[in-house]
Order: sequence, then structure tokens, then C-alpha cells
Amino acid sequence: MDSPPDSLIEAPAVATRRAKVVVLAPMDTALDYLIPDDFDLSVGDHVWVPLGHAKVRGVVVELYDSAEAAKLKPVAARIDDPRVPEASLRFWLWAAAWTLTAPGTFLKGCLQALKTPKAQARHGYVRREVEALKPTAKQARVLELAVLPLTAAELAQAAGVTPGVVQTLEKKGWLEKVELSREGFAAPDPDHKTPSLNADQGAADRLLQNEWERQGFAPVLLDGVTGSGKTEVYLESVARALRDDPTAQVLVLLPEIALTTAVMGRLQSRFGVPPVQWHSAVSASQRRRIWDGVASGEARLIVGARSALFLPYTNLKLIVIDEEHDGSYKQEEGVRYQARDLAVMRAHRDGFMVVLASATPSLETLTNAQKGRYQWVRLESRHGTAQLPDIALIDMKTHPPEKGFWLSDPLVGEILATLQRREQVLLFLNRRGYAPLVLCRACGERMTSPKTDSWLVEHKSTGRLVCHLTGFSMKKPDRCPHCGALESLTAIGPGVERILEEVHERFPQARAEIFSSDTTPDADSSAALIKRVENHEIDILIATQAAAKGHNFLNLTLVGIVDADLGLKGGDLRAAERTFQLLAQATGRAGRATKPGRALLQTYTPEHPVMQALQAQDREAFYAYEQMSRDIARFPPFGRLGAVILSAKDNGLLNRYARELALAIPNTEGIDVYGPADAPLSLVRGMWRKRFLVRADRNRDLQGFMNAWLKSLKAPNAVRVVTDIEPYSFL
Repeated sequence: MDSPPDSLIEAPAVATRRAKVVVLAPMDTALDYLIPDDFDLSVGDHVWVPLGHAKVRGVVVELYDSAEAAKLKPVAARIDDPRVPEASLRFWLWAAAWTLTAPGTFLKGCLQALKTPKAQARHGYVRREVEALKPTAKQARVLELAVLPLTAAELAQAAGVTPGVVQTLEKKGWLEKVELSREGFAAPDPDHKTPSLNADQGAADRLLQNEWERQGFAPVLLDGVTGSGKTEVYLESVARALRDDPTAQVLVLLPEIALTTAVMGRLQSRFGVPPVQWHSAVSASQRRRIWDGVASGEARLIVGARSALFLPYTNLKLIVIDEEHDGSYKQEEGVRYQARDLAVMRAHRDGFMVVLASATPSLETLTNAQKGRYQWVRLESRHGTAQLPDIALIDMKTHPPEKGFWLSDPLVGEILATLQRREQVLLFLNRRGYAPLVLCRACGERMTSPKTDSWLVEHKSTGRLVCHLTGFSMKKPDRCPHCGALESLTAIGPGVERILEEVHERFPQARAEIFSSDTTPDADSSAALIKRVENHEIDILIATQAAAKGHNFLNLTLVGIVDADLGLKGGDLRAAERTFQLLAQATGRAGRATKPGRALLQTYTPEHPVMQALQAQDREAFYAYEQMSRDIARFPPFGRLGAVILSAKDNGLLNRYARELALAIPNTEGIDVYGPADAPLSLVRGMWRKRFLVRADRNRDLQGFMNAWLKSLKAPNAVRVVTDIEPYSFL
């Protein structure tokens, strides 16, 4: 993608037609170029165009005729890559403007898969009918096998000969070289295995069918308690879309790879073929193949993480967003976007249905449903005979654990009783590693990542200290790097490794494992661990949020939340909402079959509204309280937020620019700007950081305000400016 190949034909230099081209560079506008007379271009074509003294890659976004005299350079060449479908291209450009990203920067991200060259054509060999053959014994074995086309390597291996024997037979004319068909995408069968829906699921499906038949933009919240069978319901909408239009494409968005593994089997069982997967573990060559397949329309059922939204769909007719509340739909690095919100806008722009499924909807989605902007479809009971678990709070002030331990006596007693019944236990703690903080007992030094304020997390299993923010890793030292005291570094607080250590000590006969991104870094290892749980090869599963949703462990009857207060700490706008959602999902893993379930939450603040709502299983009370709090502050969903993050290696330069930017804030009614303030993590990778927070009424143009403000004062080259529309992280 970085330089034009020699095989491209140079275009002549005279033209009357013109093209607007977005070059893959951080430029705010498209550039105009002449189109040579004998040069055929369409919107969405990839081209090489001159820019300064170089040729750069770009995408044609508009074609027009003009008689005006202008000193324009001609398009240099067209690139033989699949054309970007116009609907996808328009959506990408809209999303760039929405996120305040230069269009070339945004498109460059969407086209990353094209960095990998197309797969070369594969060739095979098949036997020719030639008279009077006198082959050797080895040649005869090859000819006997060459009834159907096979590659030279396949033929040679099957016949037990070297590839040279195959080449000799080709030279003699006894084998014909043919091009093998490329690996395609199997078409999903919407009627492969029709499920039997219960009465509640059937009623929900009929409501979804009514929305589908409107044949236009139809946002639907599929709101069902954990274990109610939401997946089976929305898969019927997927089948409906595939059945009604033989060229329709469907996207199912999932929050993470672990959930992809859990859902993939259901999708394959329902539609007879594995869906096309798109996530971080997909290889570069597979990404290229998928990109081409989506652009051609051959790939029809795509399941993926948030970036799958930006594949080049030719005829997208339905988007399903499973676990729509999940925070991982928010992209926090590079171009910052909320995939859920952009997916709804894609459906709105192109006039099709979008289903948002969750047991604990985001406040934004729930408010839209309450106000009638979204259709609201509810599943209020679990599938079959399963019942929601009983939930109880353990006040850790009344039941403090023994010194050096983290599990209270009431929780330990419930674990013992559960193991005696030969049932399984989930201990939930959303904190990886052994301990979140390592400090020196002698001088009080806290171990942090170099040139970063982030604490180093001890991973006892590897003997290393790791920064989960920057990825920095080091062997745990014997001495304090600050004061030199020997063996003075001590672990503070628990992570899942420390809970595993306690479980081994308290329950030595129990088989226990950790389920986190450290122990299951990819889809295969995640699937293997899930299978061990299902086969009851694990008695106690100690897990982070990787196990909090999307899994049906039928013999798991007890969930223990080790630190229910963890997510409530700090000044995060959505801390209460996220904690409620995560703990509701985690406790929902208990009692998903015929056996009753129970969940115990260890907390130092049992009076907190989140804990009270969880214990009472009164979701409506919590959401009403949270909506009232947000409404008073005019925060989302009753207002809008934007963030500006400034960073520089020179703290003095950063402070000067931040003050100048503060003085340049336009005085606009209905919009408030707070800051500049030091970011909570004020030093990351050697860069000092400042933040502004912009709050706007819903009827104000937040992006227009931020764009005008930031362009009114040019930032020094040494200062990096990042914008974030609807921020989720305030670090």
C-alpha cells in the first residue's frame, strides 16, 4: 500500500473530468485531481495520486465535470483492489467527521487489511489421456492419483515421491496444469436447524418480525434476563434477513474473543456453516481474504469485534450487537469511537434493522427504549425451569477475612457446601495477576512503570511485574530500586492468582483454575478451558470478566464476588452503571439449569445503591436512581460529552499550550468546558498529559464546537492533541 507497483499503467496527463480523492494521510479535506480521458474511474476505486514529490494512495470519493481552469495534477494510476462499496465509503467518511478524525486517517484504518497482498493463484495437476504411456513405477503412482486436481506437493506426498517426479510428468505432457478454485465462503443456510422457541421467545420473535417487515430503520432493544435465551431469538432475525434476500449481509458484533468462542458453536449449529470471524486473532492473510469476500458480497454472515463494523459491506441488512452495554465496544486507542453508537447510525443511514441485546442495557439504550425511540422487546424469565439465583450481601466489616486471606467465613462455608454437593463454584474478581500493587516496606516506594504513573502488577506465576497500561514487564527485583533494601518488596491487595493460592490452601482437594486473558490469551485456549468446566474437570473457577457473560455452565450453582466494591472506586461517570452490569452478569452464571443458584457479594458498602439493587434484583430501581443522578448533571444520556487530551514530553510547553487553549474557549450557551486538569495518569510512556472535558446539551453541535475551538489555535508540533467523543475512560 505504500508505493505504486511497477506493473501499473501510467495515465496520460490531459483530462477534463475530475475526481475528489481522500489520500491516506492526516489531511482534513479531499483533494481534486484530473482524470485522463481514457481512464475509467468509479467512486470507491483505489488510486495512486501525486502529492508533493511523492505518489500516495487514496480513495475516490466523488466524480464530477468542470470547465473551470485549474492547475490540477492527474490521477497517476488505478490500483487493482476491490472497490469500496459506496454505502460503506459514505459511512466511513461520516464516522470520520463524527469522531473529529481526518478522513484520510480514518480510511487508512479501514483499509489496513489491504496491506497484505492478494493470495497467489493455486495450481494443481490432473492426468491427461495420452496413448502409449510407459511410466516408471513412481510416475505410475502419481498418474493413478491424479484423477482430480491436486497440487504438486499433495500429489508427491500421496504417491510417496519427490515433487520433481510431478514436474517431469508435466514436461512430458502427461499431467495438465490447472488453476485451482480459491477457498470461498460457504453460504449460511437459514433453515438448516430451526430451533424450538418457548412461548416468551416466540412472542419476542414475532415482535422482531414485525419490526423487520417495516423494511426501514428499526432499532430494537432485546432486553432479557441472564439465561432467557436472547441468542436463539436474535438468530431468528439473522435467519430472516438471510432468507429474504439472497445477497443480504448480516453482522453480529460481540464484545470480545472469549464471547466469540461461546457463541460460535451456536451459530454454526443454526446455519450449518461457520460464520466469518473478524477479531484481533485473525491472521493478516485471513483478514485480506475476508475483506475481499465482504467487498464482493460472498461473505454473508460476519461475526466479529467492534472493528468488523468497518468492513466494506455491499448489502448490509441487519446488525446485531450482543451484550450492547459492554465497555469493550468503546475503542480507546488511535481513532476513538463507540461501535454501538456508530452501528445504530449505520443502520439509520442505510435504513435497516439493528438489534441491541443485553440483560443489563446501557443507560443510553434503555433511555432510548423508554422514550419510544427504540422498540423494546423483553424476556423476563429464564429459559426452561431455570430460575434466577438468590443474591446475598456479605458485610466485610462484620465478617472480615482472616489475616492474609481474602475470602470471608460465610463465603468459605458456602463453597464447602457446594463442593460437597459436587457442584461448581465461580469466584469472580476483575483483577488480573497476583497483586495490583507492589511497595517497599522499608521506604514506602510504589513500583511503577518507567516514565508512567501506572502501578506495576505482580504476576507470581511468571515472577514478573507487569504494567497493564503500557505492556512494560520486568523480573521482580530482590531489592527495592529506590532504597536498596533487600527482600522488602511486598504485594498489596488480591488478584486472581492470589485467590487461586488461597483456594489451594483452603480446599486442597478441589480442582481450581484461572480464567483470564493471561491464562486464555486466544480463542483456542479459551474454548479448551470452557470445555473443561463443562466436563466438570474444574471444581472452582477463579475468573475475571472473561467469564462474566455468554457462558452456560450447567453445574455451576455458586458465584462468589470477592471484591464487589472494586469498580466503584474513582471518579468515573459510569462507575456505578458498569459495576451493576458486570456483577449482574457475573451472578447470572449461577443456577442456569435445573439446580438452584446462589450468589454472595463481599462488600464494605452494603448500603450502596448498586449493592442494594443487586441484592433485591431490582434493576429498575437502580436505573431510575442512576438516570436521576445523570439528569441533574445533564450528563449522558441527557447531555453529551467530549474530551480533549493533550500530551507532550515537555511539561512546561504542555502547560503553556493548555492555558492558551483554555483562553480560546468560545463562549457558547448550552456548552461547558472544564479544565485544563492533570489527567489521573499524568505521565504515560514519558508523555505528560492534560485533559479538558466538554459538556453539551443534546441540542447543541458538540463536534462543531470542538472543531472550531481546536482549529482556532494551532498546536505546537511537540504537543499531541487527541479528541474523544463520548469518552468512557477518564484516565
